[in-house]
Amino acid sequence: MDKLIIHGQKRLKGEITISGAKNAALGVLPAALLLKDTCTIENVPDILDIAILKKIMGSLGARFEDIDANTLKIDTRNVNSYRATTVDMHRLRGSYYLMGALLGRFKKAVVTFPGGCNLGTRPIDQHIKGFESLGAKVEIEHGFIKMSAHKLVGASIYLDVVSVGATINIMLAAVKAEGVTTIENAAREPHIVDIANFLNALGADIKGAGTDIIRIRGVKELKGNVTHSIIPDQIEAGTFMIAAAATKGDVLVKNVIPKHMESLTAKLMEMNVKVEEFDDSIRISSREKLTKINIKTLPYPGFPTDLQPPAAVLLLRADGTSTITEGIFDSRFQYIEELRRMGAKIRVEGRMAVIEGRSKLTGAPIKALDLRAGAACVIAGLIAEGETEITNVHYIDRGYEKMVEKFQQLGADINRVSDN
Repeated sequence: MDKLIIHGQKRLKGEITISGAKNAALGVLPAALLLKDTCTIENVPDILDIAILKKIMGSLGARFEDIDANTLKIDTRNVNSYRATTVDMHRLRGSYYLMGALLGRFKKAVVTFPGGCNLGTRPIDQHIKGFESLGAKVEIEHGFIKMSAHKLVGASIYLDVVSVGATINIMLAAVKAEGVTTIENAAREPHIVDIANFLNALGADIKGAGTDIIRIRGVKELKGNVTHSIIPDQIEAGTFMIAAAATKGDVLVKNVIPKHMESLTAKLMEMNVKVEEFDDSIRISSREKLTKINIKTLPYPGFPTDLQPPAAVLLLRADGTSTITEGIFDSRFQYIEELRRMGAKIRVEGRMAVIEGRSKLTGAPIKALDLRAGAACVIAGLIAEGETEITNVHYIDRGYEKMVEKFQQLGADINRVSDN
């Protein structure tokens, strides 16, 4: 197993280019299963989650051609299995999008329960509610989700809670259903819009993506030979923006959509960080004292839960006491114990973390407990005195393309070494 070695207290300077969005790519690739043809996807992030998803889809009969490091040609003409039951299904949360895609293509699917980071309760009841509303029979037996339908028929579906996964899965299943499907209380995240745009390019009829009401008019077939480019990753962009602010740096973050970053940029400006927005880039520069703030994570366009762990590290640099309230997941503060090993003064009260600013961090052996916790550990290492050693690097590999190289490009003293 590899580990990261960081020697901290170096100011990040320069420019960095953000990769394609992990969460968009994890929905676009399964969406291609609704097509019986070829398509080309650009700006695909070269990360572990995508490699695992390609392996799962390959077991179903999909074929991939790597045009370059970030461009894939997908051939789904020979997909002949509706059973996604390999052990790799447990390795990522996004594998559950195969439910909607396979149900939409075959009118039946057998799928293993998805895996992913342990962030507390992550039920799929809203997904199942949607599939049943479309006419599918859903049974859970021996760890498998089994779905079948004589035909799928459009329906009005109200989500009891705002769920990104359920919104996307219902959208996938409804694309080739008869009639009109309406999803109310739909999630509004940018990657939902990206997946809808991809499906529409194939000939689907989806309106309202990005709002809380999405309407899908079913079509009989989708057409191929389409090229689609994945949107930039708002969470990777936010991670580097936060790292720049935490290290008192000056960084131009390129290949971003500034509107997607508004909830973060507002909080950075509230903290006295200088933020300059351009057409497709954002410059973060920070030399002044940081002001304490309070954050609550919410569904988009609120503050992203995936930026909560990195933000906690930044708040350790602020004057006074700040709070973060977690409004999405019930077990997202597990990483705080790792920060305490470095000297962080943070206490957790239910779903709120109370963070004492101006905490002196010193390097220590710590471990990434999940993907975004891993990003927080890296930022903590960048601002700490001395050497920080981070294990469980595979979590970081799941969602960040060439993170080490990108931080090195900005002047960080960070290296990946074999832990033999």
